[in-house]
Amino acid sequence: MKQSSYTIHGQRNRWRENSLEGADENVSKKFDWYVIKKFGPYVGRYKGWTLASIALMLLYTVLNLANPFLIGVAIDQFISHNDLRGLAITGIVLIIVNVLMWQAQYWQVWTMSWAGQQILYNLSSDMFTHLQQLSLSFYDRTQIGRVMSRLQSDIDVLESMLSSGLLSMLGSLVSLVGIIIAMLTMNVILALLSFTVLPIMFVIAAFWQRSAQRSFRRTRAAISVVNATLQENISGMRVIQSLAREERNRGEFDELNAYNRDTNLEASRIAALILPLVEVVAAMAIAITILYGGVLVSQGSLKVGVLVAFTLYINRFFDPIREISQQYTQLQRAGVAAERIRL
Repeated sequence: MKQSSYTIHGQRNRWRENSLEGADENVSKKFDWYVIKKFGPYVGRYKGWTLASIALMLLYTVLNLANPFLIGVAIDQFISHNDLRGLAITGIVLIIVNVLMWQAQYWQVWTMSWAGQQILYNLSSDMFTHLQQLSLSFYDRTQIGRVMSRLQSDIDVLESMLSSGLLSMLGSLVSLVGIIIAMLTMNVILALLSFTVLPIMFVIAAFWQRSAQRSFRRTRAAISVVNATLQENISGMRVIQSLAREERNRGEFDELNAYNRDTNLEASRIAALILPLVEVVAAMAIAITILYGGVLVSQGSLKVGVLVAFTLYINRFFDPIREISQQYTQLQRAGVAAERIRL
């Protein structure tokens, strides 16, 4: 009976510790880039694969930037002069470029996914070895469910980042720089007018990042508490049934499970908010470009092909921003997961 009393009182204490504001994660803490950098040694073991993936990503970016330029050339040099031969050659070149883009993207994703899986294999092995070396006092004060949450759900988040997210974000940044250079080369005034919407984007990103980080920390903390509670209830089911606590424990679990649901819904709402806002800003930039570019075309100061190519570049300019927004959501989740698996 003494053991049963200890189990029940211990569980009540843990419920207080795991109250909605009492999880072990500090939701107000700023994002710590160190927790991402510390995976450098794991990535370094597969440097060749990582460099190959980066090279393929750069090739894909260059080929992607060539598409609007070729379309602009086709309009100004061949369509306007009824040059069907030149138009056909440009079409063939476009097909070749896009086939090469597909190949580069395929192999880039495959090489990084392979390296990411190997990194996660090593990380999981190291974590298991580390757990075996921890003292008994650690397991006395730590819920096994939380440890399992860190080993499973948090590593799954890191796997998603390492296999695709991190390199995809890098590729988007490189593509963004390339598009800016191409736009400035084609027409400085049009480029600068397009960039006038960027301060709006930066303000949106700043407010969103702050809300997203807090929200994602809450989701990781919530699932950790749910897993810990589920594990303890299953392992202590004999005691629970012998003391007729089924209804009480189910009510307590339902409360935490509902909080986990609500925090994930809130995180999904915040994650879904950024892309529509980016679309609105992109539409503003395109509208400015078409209005001013149309005036220049009517005055003979700008060729139609250049305006079309420039509009395509603007679309591509916001594609990396959309991609970065999506991947930054993943990076935020991975940063929280990386904090938590330090045990």
